[in-house]
Amino acid sequence: MLKLSRIDRLIVNFDQGLRTIFGQPLTSARPNPAQHVESDELTASEKQLTARLMRVNHAGEVAAQALYQGQALTARSETIYASLQQSAREENDHLVWCKMRVKACGGHVSFLDPLWYAGSFTIGALAGIVGDKWSLGFVIETERQVIVHLDQHLQRLPERDAESRAILLQMQEDEAHHATVALKAGGVMLPVPIKWAMKGTAKVMTNVAFWI
Repeated sequence: MLKLSRIDRLIVNFDQGLRTIFGQPLTSARPNPAQHVESDELTASEKQLTARLMRVNHAGEVAAQALYQGQALTARSETIYASLQQSAREENDHLVWCKMRVKACGGHVSFLDPLWYAGSFTIGALAGIVGDKWSLGFVIETERQVIVHLDQHLQRLPERDAESRAILLQMQEDEAHHATVALKAGGVMLPVPIKWAMKGTAKVMTNVAFWI
């Protein structure tokens, strides 16, 4: 396994950040789950709702990418660093799929994506500094909260929007896998107050991203 210095990691993180916000993210090259799914024609109001919901999910994936990159930067184990980067690449699949769906419905991604990235990167880096087991615990709790969030969006989507539904279901499956990987790697459960703080922060982001 190639051992990277802190400077090497910082360069990788900077590149990933630029790709996430302004360019083409590096993905695992999996096919879009919606590419062979046909939805019934949505009304204008249904398209607007879908675009806003998928914008929230895109913003969430921007934040998730930043968390992983921040945690990878300060990870102490090279094995955990590699695992975080692999999960980040799979999260980039979600990022691309959500953006494509937003655009297909005539919407735009959040104008505050750079803010979501910067804030989440800082949180991820701090989690990594505390220690790998706590950083992985942060991954576990984040992914579990995302799964609940996706459940809520699956209920809010227009009934005939099969394309967005296919994307969110695949995202749920991936998030569960990432949580399992982090748990097996030694992640520990976070204190309840931290879980509450994470939920509160996520609620602010999702509410704002729905409109901006």
